[in-house]
Parts: sequence; C-alpha cells; structure tokens
Amino acid sequence: MSRSSSAPATAGEIFALVRAGAATTRSEIGHHTGLSRTAVAARVAALQDLGLVVETEEGPSTGGRPPLTLTFGAGAGIVLVVAIGRSRTQLAVCDLAGELLRTEDLEQEIGASPGELMPKVAAHLADLRDALGPGAPRTVGIGVSLPGTVDTVRGCSLDSPMMAGWDGVELQPFLADLGDAPVFVDNDANVMVLAERLGERRQFDDMLLIKASTGLGAGIVSGGVLQRGAVGAAGEIGHTKTAAAQGVLCRCGDVGCVEAIAGGWALVRDLQEQGRDVTHIRDVVALAVGGDAEARRMIRDSGRRIGEVIAGAVNLLDPAVLVVGGDMAEAYDVFVAGLRETLYRDAVSVATRALQILPWSHGDRSGMIGCASMALDQVLSVRAVDRMVAERGR
Repeated sequence: MSRSSSAPATAGEIFALVRAGAATTRSEIGHHTGLSRTAVAARVAALQDLGLVVETEEGPSTGGRPPLTLTFGAGAGIVLVVAIGRSRTQLAVCDLAGELLRTEDLEQEIGASPGELMPKVAAHLADLRDALGPGAPRTVGIGVSLPGTVDTVRGCSLDSPMMAGWDGVELQPFLADLGDAPVFVDNDANVMVLAERLGERRQFDDMLLIKASTGLGAGIVSGGVLQRGAVGAAGEIGHTKTAAAQGVLCRCGDVGCVEAIAGGWALVRDLQEQGRDVTHIRDVVALAVGGDAEARRMIRDSGRRIGEVIAGAVNLLDPAVLVVGGDMAEAYDVFVAGLRETLYRDAVSVATRALQILPWSHGDRSGMIGCASMALDQVLSVRAVDRMVAERGR
C-alpha cells in the first residue's frame, strides 16, 4: 500500500487493503501501514462493527498460534442496480462484492417516458429486495445506467436520441421510496467498461470498450481511471461522421453518423426494407449466428465501419485491450472479422502491434455488474468507509 500522507492509516484504508486481498491478517496490515498492534486492533474492531470485515478461519501458522484470517464482509449490505435500455431494463440485487443475488428483466415499450418506466422499476426493485427476506442487509447504494450522455452530478440523461423525453429528468426522486441510499447514474458503456475491470482484467489500466448494440458507444479507461470527459460525452462514437454514411439520416436528426449505417437499429431498418421479419438487433444477431448470409454480411460490415471510426481512438488513447460488447458481441467472430480489417488498416501499427481484442467478460449481465461496481466504488471508498466509522462512533 503506497500512501501519499504521513498521517496514520485510517480504517477506510485498512478496509481497502482487506477488500483488495492485499492484507488478510492483522500482522499484514501492520506491515503495510506501519500501525501498532493496538491501532490495528482498534481499526479492525470498528470495521467488524460495521460488518465490513470478518475475522474467520485460521490462516497458515508461521510458528506458534495460527493467525485468524480477515475477509471482506460482502454480506454486510446490498446494492440495487438498474441497467436501462431502449426496450429492456435489467434489474438486480447485488452483495457488496458485486455478486448478483437476484435479477429480473423488465420489458418496456420503445419510447417509454421516465414517468411511465421508473415507477415500475422502483416497484420491481422493491420486490427483488424484499424477496431476500426480513433479515436482508440494508441497501447502501443504487446504481443506474442509461444510453447516451449522462450528467453524473444531477443523475440524469443529457442527450440520448434513443431515450427521448429523459433529458434533464433526475432519477433519484423516482427511487426515493426504496430508502435513503445514494443513487449513482452513468452511461451504459461506462458501466460496462467498469465491469471489465473486475477480476483478471483489472491488470489493464488502458482499456477501450466498444458497445455495439442498438446504438454505438465506447467506455474508456486510461491510466486506470474511467474517462467521462468535460461534460460526460467521452465515448459517444456513434455520431462520429463518416464518409460511408454521407447523406444518410441518423435518428439523432443529423446526417452522416456512423450509427446510421452500423448501429443495430440501422441493420434492423435495412433488413426490414428487404422484407425480413426482424424488430431488434438481437433478431439480426440470431440470424447471423444461425448462418444467414445477409445478416452475417451486415454484421461484418458494421464491424468494418466501426473499425474505421475507432482507429483514431486507438491512435489517440493507445489502449492495451479493446473489448467488444453489446448485442453484436454475440456474433463476435463475424463482427470482429470486419473490425480487424479496417482497424489494422487505419490505425498506426505501433498502437495495434500488441493490442488485444477480446469479447466482453460478462455477456448480457455486463450492465448490471457494471452498475454495481460503479455504486460500490463510491459507497465503499476510503472516504466513505471512514465516514461510516465516524458516524458509528458518535
């Protein structure tokens, strides 16, 4: 544990060590922090009172009495998550480790307003939480994702052609009856890239995630930090202009956007014009996976067009890994075959030489897991845990 301050390590900093698995005994905490046994014992006791640290089975002995092992108390609370899409909203209850305890898919009318959808979301979240039983842990946070640009401070959409009527509508009031837990809202691709940063892929401090679904977006991690940009519009690649879409009307009202020829909604449009019975990009993907030549061609072309656009992002950001997610990731091999063609053609060779292209880790659970990660990073931060300890001690 590297610390920039000479002040003694706090309970929150000790919790961060235990949560990350960097320290599993009191002696290891002392080694990392330089705290005395008495100071370590006091801070660990405070964390145990909150249920955030549990002292359990005996660890390996180094001579004498074996030490007790400190573990993260993932069951000390729950987070509620809501991944809102164009036609489907995914709901879940997670523990403090981000594990999905209960999930539900809520189908909705395309174009549903916040006033129509959010009361249903709140009611279904309450049912999922209550299904855990009367002894369920308290809700410590709620994570919500939306397509398009999001104002993370106000907790609302800023600019989403896919979610007309949502711009400027704060979502926290709709969830107030679920308790006083804080509500965190972010863009769908941003939470998806947070999900990718869990487990083995935590090693990648520079990551670019492409969400290829009904719409197109990107999640960016640079230097280990999620990049939202000045107004939260980082990663809005779908409305980048491309010569191949010249004169083609996009659903944003402009013309020439890559999404107008490569987004899932555009592929659905094109197949419908051919008289095919499809209503969602998932239908197109199912056809492609089943061997339909036209659907496969369209998805490969989508990858090719997106590769042209993100080549500049790869040059600019130099990511170590490019993750492909969203509905089109279910036809990964077809999509990436097109993506590779133009990405490796248009990006500088030094940026692509060691670049790894990988499918998303969590499939269609990615949004829910990412929402949980977003909320947990806030409510279990060093500062937040120190605040909890201070409030408990009053």
